[in-house]
Amino acid sequence: MLDGNWRNVVDRGLSPIGRNLHRAGITADVVTIIGILMAVAASISVALGSLRLGFVLLVMTGISDALDGPVAKASGAASLRGAFFDSVSDRLTDALLLGGIAWFLIGDEPGYTVMLPVAVMFVSLLISYQRAKAESLGLEAKGGLMERAERFIVLAIGLLFAEALIVILWIMLVLSSITAVQRFAKVWKQASAVRETPLHQNSERRRQLRLDRRKERRQRLAARRSSQRQG
Repeated sequence: MLDGNWRNVVDRGLSPIGRNLHRAGITADVVTIIGILMAVAASISVALGSLRLGFVLLVMTGISDALDGPVAKASGAASLRGAFFDSVSDRLTDALLLGGIAWFLIGDEPGYTVMLPVAVMFVSLLISYQRAKAESLGLEAKGGLMERAERFIVLAIGLLFAEALIVILWIMLVLSSITAVQRFAKVWKQASAVRETPLHQNSERRRQLRLDRRKERRQRLAARRSSQRQG
């Protein structure tokens, strides 16, 4: 929900910081790697029971995640490779953070409570896969009650208020599950509208969509470079 409605606004707000980091010689890949390292540190801190420190490191992870895009745009180096690296790092940081919480709960909570963060991780990966698969088919799968930004915010609240962590994990699981259902229904509806189209026409449609996206990326990149030269 926040990713879809506020992502562009956040990117515009962080553009000056992205330009300053680029002038300082910091690349988008470096920012992404810093985010991964912060996630590793947060995971270890949480696993060892230092939830407040984990909260601080989680915030730093989120800041790195928000900045890699503006830095890439400022450098004019936004690319498919960078988009792939960013997407993989997102999945990795999610797994690290929720894995750290699971490890913490092993020694702190009895019974099957430890499976809560594992279940949240599973549904989160399902949501991400739905979007990736839909976009590979030329369909749209963004949106839902709990996208990645919401998961970060809610998880941060859980680390800040440790006594509510279990309740917050349940909330994340329920809302993430609803999001998975929402995305499935959205893609199913789109796919049903074109299911009678011959297979070769579907393939041609996907190819044309990919070409259109590449053309749009090139145009945006050319516009950014032009504006940078003028600036």
